[in-house]
Amino acid sequence: MHRVLVVGAGVGGLAAAHRLRQRLAPEDEIWLFDRRREHIFWPSLLWVLTGTRRPEQVARPLDALRERNLRLVQAEVSAIDPTGPSVTAGGRTWTGDALVLALGADLDPAGVPGLAEAGHNLYTVAGSASGFQALEALTGGQVVVLIAGVPFKCPAAPYEAAMLVEGYLRRRRRRQAVAVSVWAAEATPMGVAGPAVSQAVTDALAQRDIAYHPDHRVVRVDPARRRIRFDAGTEIGYDLLLYVPPHRVPDPVAASGLAPRDGWVRVDPRTLQTGWERVWAIGDVTGITLPSGKLLPKAGVFAHREGDVVAERIAALFAGRDEAPVFDGHGECFIEMGGGVAGFARGDFYAEPVPVVRAYRPGRHWHLAKIGFERSWWAQWW
Repeated sequence: MHRVLVVGAGVGGLAAAHRLRQRLAPEDEIWLFDRRREHIFWPSLLWVLTGTRRPEQVARPLDALRERNLRLVQAEVSAIDPTGPSVTAGGRTWTGDALVLALGADLDPAGVPGLAEAGHNLYTVAGSASGFQALEALTGGQVVVLIAGVPFKCPAAPYEAAMLVEGYLRRRRRRQAVAVSVWAAEATPMGVAGPAVSQAVTDALAQRDIAYHPDHRVVRVDPARRRIRFDAGTEIGYDLLLYVPPHRVPDPVAASGLAPRDGWVRVDPRTLQTGWERVWAIGDVTGITLPSGKLLPKAGVFAHREGDVVAERIAALFAGRDEAPVFDGHGECFIEMGGGVAGFARGDFYAEPVPVVRAYRPGRHWHLAKIGFERSWWAQWW
């Protein structure tokens, strides 16, 4: 009998756990650890923000995974030992024959003074829901979409949020009274995908009269005065603040030595193996440097495919097979633009010397394709 420990039940962790269940013997144990009670389909948070989804529609109970012969531990992971490998959660320790680290990136709004009190976190269900309530009540003023730090997961999401908010205001005939702007810590939108994709997003913002201010790093927010201050001394006001918080590596990962506190887990770009035997890391917790020198984006599409690859490699290891698949760096994403229209981009991020990514013409069919993807996600596992 083998035992695999999968730490984190996000996109990558679920992909790895389900693929392992398909590949391993029924008596082999697959333990899945997560502190949450629900799995959230993160791409749908943008629709919660604009009222086309309710919070309960974007979540499913993790407890249902037990029906798939997965052993679920719903408790805070307090320690990870890559030498075992072992995981401690809820006061108990499990030792396994393989460890898949898929804890993702922790959101750290407290990293910017005043940020959490001042606005609505786009990357939580509660923040998206409260953002929608505030948007409903807004009749005039300034909407600011703030990217507080880099790197951050779902690179298109804040730009999508700005365009969806603009579309919402236009449909409700409030657009003339409300200015929408994006203030970003990064130099260009989705820069790792190349200049063509960045320009396409920049043009889409301009076409909707959404002001874009790159290279602005926030240092503090004053909730009482509704003011945001940036490192160059620039200060702006807002009436509604929607933000992407700074991201950081989870504490137990840093404490384990798998990553520095100011960085991410380093893995082999093809095999996803860490520097420890029988320990792999996937998804947002990793930092994969591309041939271009930039990091592979933190996105669900990569976490999903990495999870599949790692599961296949573990199954091959247990079976004594030498051949196993590798991760090829390919990925794609939808880009919601409001008004029932979306864009789509796909490419090879491992290409040398820079990623080769194609942006497709926006249209209603891409928006419908994203709806179909959401439905297939739930049908696949719940």
